[in-house]
Amino acid sequence: MDKGVSRRGLFGAGAAAAAILAGVPAVARAASGMTLRWWGNNGWEIRIGSKTVLIDPWLTRFKTGTYTSAGADPRTPLSVNRALIDGYLDRGFLRADHILVTHGHYDHLTDVPYLAQRTGATVIGTETHLSLMGAMGAPEDQLAIATGGEDLVFDGYSIRVLRSLHSATGARAQVAFPGTRSLSRRDRPRVISDLLEGGTLAYLVSGGGASVLDFGGSNYVESELAGLRPDVVLVPPGGAKVREYLPRLLRTLGHPSRVAATHWDDFDLPLGQAHDPNGGLEVLRKAVAAASPGSEFVVLDHLGEFTP
Repeated sequence: MDKGVSRRGLFGAGAAAAAILAGVPAVARAASGMTLRWWGNNGWEIRIGSKTVLIDPWLTRFKTGTYTSAGADPRTPLSVNRALIDGYLDRGFLRADHILVTHGHYDHLTDVPYLAQRTGATVIGTETHLSLMGAMGAPEDQLAIATGGEDLVFDGYSIRVLRSLHSATGARAQVAFPGTRSLSRRDRPRVISDLLEGGTLAYLVSGGGASVLDFGGSNYVESELAGLRPDVVLVPPGGAKVREYLPRLLRTLGHPSRVAATHWDDFDLPLGQAHDPNGGLEVLRKAVAAASPGSEFVVLDHLGEFTP
């Protein structure tokens, strides 16, 4: 792909509107044994007792030009801020038993190989994701392939892997940096366009009396969601090319009690600077209120957390 890719192009966010950054409303409900923490973009930490599941953790957040008029430069070099990651790990602020990868793009996968090395976590992803991560130094014996349909039980929690879809945007409803690759440790990715989408997965994580469903892109496979009733669904803005993106999703899931915004911030900025660059967050808030008025809309600051 020779031309830049914009954030609006990746996620199809609506017209600009004022961004919001709200705390979680106080609602009387029994607390679960699950806690969610947002690490920016689609990075989530799910703690259940002594166990921790990470989804798409990307702490490094290097500049790509995504929010400029030119869009992301496909030749942007990949980098991993090991000192930043080590700081969180060494203080015990971050850990992982599982790392779940929704798709292979740079803002989801870049830090995962190093986090796998440091934590010993099991990493779940498609063949393409595992190939990319293996070439980037992820320990091969920690990589677990998934295609969607897996329903896995571990000590105190379960992970259900669902077939899903990446955001489809633009006049032709296209996916950015598409493609797949077979398992190989050769051809180490060097620039962001080397990290292919490689198939998209969604994940339902359950434990501690609660369940959370995460989407790494603004699309989904409706048939995969039939019968699911998560307590929390993590939803990105966008979906402009998807038929009834929010109404159909929330209706299929039985109108979850909480809808938390994900993948809405300007990821060219470092952690601690959660900024909505194009008004997609406010558009999402209004869409959720219209489609599922009984659902609580949750927006966190970076490293903010809540209990379902």
